[in-house]
Amino acid sequence: MSTRGKRVLVTGGAGFIGSHLVEEYLINEAEEVVVLDDFSTGTMENLDDMRDERLKIVKGSILDFAQLNMIVKKEKIDIIDHLAAELEVYTGIKDAERDAKINILGTLNVLNAALRNHVEKVLFASSGAVYGQAKYLPIDEEHPLEPHWPYGVSKLAAERYVLQYNKLFGLNTTAFRYSIVYGPKEWFGRVLTMFIKRIFLENKPPVVFGDGSQTRDFVYVKDVVKAHMLAIEKQESAGKVFNIGSGEGVSVKELANMLVKASNKGFDILYDNPKEGSASHFQPERIRLQGELVNFILDCSKAEEILGWRPQTDFNKGVTKEIEWILKFPKRWAGKPRV
Repeated sequence: MSTRGKRVLVTGGAGFIGSHLVEEYLINEAEEVVVLDDFSTGTMENLDDMRDERLKIVKGSILDFAQLNMIVKKEKIDIIDHLAAELEVYTGIKDAERDAKINILGTLNVLNAALRNHVEKVLFASSGAVYGQAKYLPIDEEHPLEPHWPYGVSKLAAERYVLQYNKLFGLNTTAFRYSIVYGPKEWFGRVLTMFIKRIFLENKPPVVFGDGSQTRDFVYVKDVVKAHMLAIEKQESAGKVFNIGSGEGVSVKELANMLVKASNKGFDILYDNPKEGSASHFQPERIRLQGELVNFILDCSKAEEILGWRPQTDFNKGVTKEIEWILKFPKRWAGKPRV
């Protein structure tokens, strides 16, 4: 299946990853791209550079089934790319009920609208958070599923429905378990954005929790977008879930050193060790995550084998693009991190 001439709905299309997908669908000659977003976290700024008569933006929620179903029916949607979610781990910890409602019930609404209106393909943004603490590295799709946070639980439940609708009803669905997606338009709140803002916008040294030996897997947003496009093209993707990451780990300490070096500011890293759920002494707006993962590196060989997908973006080059973007639009990360 090609996206050319297709009518696409991107839920959460005004968000970080969603807006990059919207751009790609337009580039790939979709007949129409509809964005459905409640703008609780997404912004019109993410879509400002996409002035196209084929783009339609609707303010609304995936929790409103009547509206969602009407859009899918009226616009004769062929493909739904479902990104809308309660995406912040901290928010889920504070309000697990809201997290579950948006991520689980919202996803069921998307699936039911797709089924009712004979949508050709549904793609779903899941998360590597479904795995919890790594029992071995790298983490493949067969790894035990023991999420640490309500966010991981809700994403796992939603993902199960996505795959079940393929088995039970024959709906063509594919789910992706992302590692940490980064790049231009990323929202402010995760460790990479924390470091970039401290060093490049505030002229302060980065703050590392613990000894910085924790490892993280970062994948560039354009590589994530490519995985979605390949899943649409490949019929073999139906009913499957894929890890989408770099397959490589970067320690938090290495990340801080890399950014300090890139800045040429000669900062010494500040080390802090607040209790989980407590604020940093050096950076009071930053809270240490409860249930913090020690190591997080995904095995993406299944995506390579079935989709022919591999990450293409060098990490240093990808981070440089993100830094260039935020230096151009510094107000995008104004205020406190999203927690």
